[in-house]
Amino acid sequence: MAEVIDGKSVAEDVVRTVKALTAELVAKGNAKPGLAVVIVGEDPASQVYVASKSRTAKECGFHSLQHTLPAETSQEALLKIIADLNADPAINGILVQLPLPAHIDAGKIIQAIAPQKDVDGFHFINVGKLGTGELDTAFVPCTPAGSMLLIERVRGKDLSGLNAVVVGRSNIVGKPMANLLLAANCTVTIAHSRTKELPALARTADILVAAVGRPEMIKGDWVKPGATVIDVGINRIPAPEKGEGKSRLVGDVAYAEAAKQAGAITPVPGGVGPMTIAMLMANTLASAYLAAGLKRPSF
Repeated sequence: MAEVIDGKSVAEDVVRTVKALTAELVAKGNAKPGLAVVIVGEDPASQVYVASKSRTAKECGFHSLQHTLPAETSQEALLKIIADLNADPAINGILVQLPLPAHIDAGKIIQAIAPQKDVDGFHFINVGKLGTGELDTAFVPCTPAGSMLLIERVRGKDLSGLNAVVVGRSNIVGKPMANLLLAANCTVTIAHSRTKELPALARTADILVAAVGRPEMIKGDWVKPGATVIDVGINRIPAPEKGEGKSRLVGDVAYAEAAKQAGAITPVPGGVGPMTIAMLMANTLASAYLAAGLKRPSF
């Protein structure tokens, strides 16, 4: 059976490091890192996620600010809040929780965030920096950044000569994941649900990243023996065995099958998921370091 990659443990390690480096930064006379989270509306999943982000920020010793706005908030009012946060020297990271209400143009909101405070890594400038290998100052989206850290814990930082297949082409995970793997000297293929001969292609991967959003799509016989499998998917499916109306979480990989083939694999839940908030904290700390004229820490 494969080694189970414990994302919860690695995420806790990242948060501990962020907490220690924050204390060190402040002890040297610098301002504490500041993270502002903006949420519009009352989506229950978003509320839980935002609360977790704010709680972890406080745990890290950050200045934590939250704007909770009603669903009817206008786009202009939201842009005004972002402009104020851009100008606030106490804030290093700005995160606008998605999804936004339908009357607000999410793309316009994201591009209004100052690139040096875009700790979600979605601004076109950060996308361009990642795509051109300017990793010293780029902010990388948190889920692929966390996935990359899990890969490095198994394979090391230099992935030269390894074949990587990323199944999924989203701007949030698939494309940035491919760019990170390229920067680590992998030979990278981006595949998706319409790729021909996808099972055969997946079997060429030393590193297989599943980010396609389809429950248990990647079967065990798609996995090369000994491969590192990173399952980014979080899907809720019916679980009648647990009782009427019950459900359970599964990834994009058929875990029980794939674990028999893989060398290492992330579970769902407990794999990539915990890394996302941890990497948000790491990005916010990096922004504070860069604002202070210091080299960003590595994780």
